[in-house]
Amino acid sequence: MTTASPVEDLLREFAPQVLGVLVRRFGDFDAAEDAVQEALLAAALRWPVDGVPDNPRGWLIRTGANKFVDQIRNELARRERERRAAVEEPPIDVPDRDDTLTLLFLCCHPALTPASAIALTLRAVGGLTTAEIAHAFLVPEATMAQRISRAKQRIKASAIPFRMPDPADRRARLRSVLHVLYLIFNEGYAGSTGPDVHRTELSAEAIRLTRTVHRMLPDDGEVAGLLALMLLTDARRPARTGVGGELIPLEEQDRSRWDRQLIKDGTALLDAAMTSGTVGEYQLQAAIAALHDRAARVQDTDWPQILALYGLLDQLTGNPMVTLNRAVAASMVHGPAEGLRLLATLDERLPGHYRLDAVRAHLYERSGDTGAAITHYRTAAARTTSGPERRYLTTRAARLNELRENNK
Repeated sequence: MTTASPVEDLLREFAPQVLGVLVRRFGDFDAAEDAVQEALLAAALRWPVDGVPDNPRGWLIRTGANKFVDQIRNELARRERERRAAVEEPPIDVPDRDDTLTLLFLCCHPALTPASAIALTLRAVGGLTTAEIAHAFLVPEATMAQRISRAKQRIKASAIPFRMPDPADRRARLRSVLHVLYLIFNEGYAGSTGPDVHRTELSAEAIRLTRTVHRMLPDDGEVAGLLALMLLTDARRPARTGVGGELIPLEEQDRSRWDRQLIKDGTALLDAAMTSGTVGEYQLQAAIAALHDRAARVQDTDWPQILALYGLLDQLTGNPMVTLNRAVAASMVHGPAEGLRLLATLDERLPGHYRLDAVRAHLYERSGDTGAAITHYRTAAARTTSGPERRYLTTRAARLNELRENNK
């Protein structure tokens, strides 16, 4: 598995903070993002040669501000605005506060649809590429690029000041904020593209931001539930890959490698959240994750309870990916035939999605239909954009094919 360089780690950490400063300073989201990208590029070229400056965040803010002013100078219609910004205003300072959370709520502006708000935040705060966001939303990349562009223009047109919303407005935006953090974590824990299973910088950032939201809203059960879900899931990360970076499925993991402190912390959060009132989707998902984490051996997993929780979650969300996971749980309780029956309801809701083929392959393998399992493993491998998942699915197909040939 490849790892990011120290410079890349710093750039990812500071990018949303720098963007937040420039948006607050200049009020133009789109131009500020362009300026940040130019500053990041300059840092990526210079720092490995000249060394990382003593204050890398301040360096990026000042460079980004200069790039922004340069953009203004290049636009005739904005020369007067540039002159006021450059001459009349005092030099930009480097504030001590972290503007990432303010940027997060700005991206979840009520003028945007929830889908657009989530996409914009994944781009600006999470650092995901447009292709990765499109994959998360199951839409073409060009569609997602247009959605993000329109979202930035709507933010600009709204002229809303860059500051944290008041408590009532903050609550209204919270659902989108939590979904953004959930998607960022998922992309970090199980990358949809690229050569590695994990993108730990994304999952770590999602956990950091969720902790921040939890400190701000300590009595919100869904905020606590989301944080618990992240911790309980991330606890398994050390066992999800082998020595060569290959993907290891849950049932084959060495559970002694799971992070017990994260499991303890996540369980404590979940227990407190479940007593806070109405139970929501993140609390239910965290409860499922806790049941997996509490099982010392795979055969100790409480599949009937997991199936019941997935049934509640399916009723609550209507999400086809929940139905997909419920099919797996149903197969563990009632047999693979019941799982395959549930999967048949997803053909029109998840057309062409690799995970539908991957789960079908797994259930056919368990039912003894080797030929169907091989076909679906190969189809899933051809459809996924994740290198480790493709290798895992291809290997499963090859092993089954070898077994079939040996039994002839």
